[in-house]
Amino acid sequence: MQDAIQSEDASAAISLGPAGTALLATCKYLAIAGGLVFVALVVMSIVSITGRKLFSWPVPGDVEVLQMCAAFASSCFFAYCHMINGDVKVDFFTHNLAPAKVHTLDALGATMVGLFGGLIAWRTASGAIAVKDVGETSAILGWPVWIAQLLMVPGFTLLAAAGFYMCVFHLRAAVRNRHARSIA
Repeated sequence: MQDAIQSEDASAAISLGPAGTALLATCKYLAIAGGLVFVALVVMSIVSITGRKLFSWPVPGDVEVLQMCAAFASSCFFAYCHMINGDVKVDFFTHNLAPAKVHTLDALGATMVGLFGGLIAWRTASGAIAVKDVGETSAILGWPVWIAQLLMVPGFTLLAAAGFYMCVFHLRAAVRNRHARSIA
């Protein structure tokens, strides 16, 4: 089964192909995992706040757990958002352009997303290694901080892959639109 994304014309859906479908599925599962982490964090926060107010028994290190897990969970959403064209786009200047030109600009934007995802993945991994080398731990629980940082790397790496895939996707769509326009 091939997933499709909507093009500028709402009636036309463009197939992602087998590689894109696999990438989209991976992005979706990672986003679901991030969502489940946030649900668990909400439950933990409710238990901690309720325990603190009613029984003077909070969850120890709840803020540390929240910070570490929310960082990982947040990194899980970016790639899926990009794959389904959920990025914030300001099309004020481009809404009257031909679809081929819009796809060309979208390809440029997707390239920037891919480069940004790669850069952030690289620097996050480098930072995690540096933090591991110095042995930094959280103040209350004593958890190694580098693990939380390293858990963000797959999400950013997937963002880079999604950006570069969507660049190729939009370039192909631009060529198809130009070709279709020259025939008509």
